[in-house]
Amino acid sequence: MRLPWQRDDWPAPMEHLALLREGIDFEPWLKHGNLPRWLNSLAQLPTATVDQIHLDRWVGPRGQCSDPAALADALRQLKPWRKGPYRLFDSEIDSEWRSDLKWDRIVPHLPPAGGHALDVGCGNGYHMWRLLEHGMDSVLGVDPSLLFAIQFAAIQHYLRHPAIEYWPVPLESLAPSQHFDLVLSMGVLYHRRSPIEHLTQLRQQMAPGATLVLETLVIDGDENSVLVPPDRYARMKNCWFIPSVAALQVWCRKLGFEQVDCVDLTATTGDEQRSTDWIGGNSLAGALDPSDPSRTLEGHPAPLRATLICR
Repeated sequence: MRLPWQRDDWPAPMEHLALLREGIDFEPWLKHGNLPRWLNSLAQLPTATVDQIHLDRWVGPRGQCSDPAALADALRQLKPWRKGPYRLFDSEIDSEWRSDLKWDRIVPHLPPAGGHALDVGCGNGYHMWRLLEHGMDSVLGVDPSLLFAIQFAAIQHYLRHPAIEYWPVPLESLAPSQHFDLVLSMGVLYHRRSPIEHLTQLRQQMAPGATLVLETLVIDGDENSVLVPPDRYARMKNCWFIPSVAALQVWCRKLGFEQVDCVDLTATTGDEQRSTDWIGGNSLAGALDPSDPSRTLEGHPAPLRATLICR
């Protein structure tokens, strides 16, 4: 099985990525003790006849699978599934995040179909498939998580779509290209030690006239309001800066974005992020104060997410 980062042939929709890939060293990002086990799970994927490819709410192939039980077992060996939902033949992956709900909030604000898209911190690639449904000519996803890359490979094993590519590397591994017509950074900014550097790197990948979809945790407040959790936020130890919408707009404009519109502000609920059999652990409910769900366990404001469209 050819993995997402092992492409040596470039079909027409992806030829433009050949130069961008030159100089990327994948080796530092391919070291994980569980990689042999995950690759073994991929090798166990049964044969199937694909009749239809669905890129709508439940992404995945439809048709006949030779061994549905083996498929379900191989997919469960790749837990936790954070993004989704997916349906591979008769196997439904009920992921932690109902990523389709986030997609429903952003899709009315996307530019017209066509062009090249980059999904930064793409997870297992759910929104990449939805970008293809939207009509993008090609989609590249980057995320240094090897498990997510393997999950993507399991989906692509059956879909075999020629216009989608996954590289298991962080954004900073890409040379500035000014190439992409649409760039997504969703659920990433608060994980970055330097949010300004992250925004700068995003802008360096954008072609003239391109659109950035920036989705992140925010707090209430004015343009000077930023929460820096001293320890954890909602049990996450890698949260650094959570700005107000107004502060985030100041950052974006300072970096040269001329149009910065907040198009959505949504509190995260248990309908969108919850524990399922496909993650095997705690989720949002376990991160909130049981006596006051408007606060996290640490006493911070409960998760509130904003989506900004930047041009």
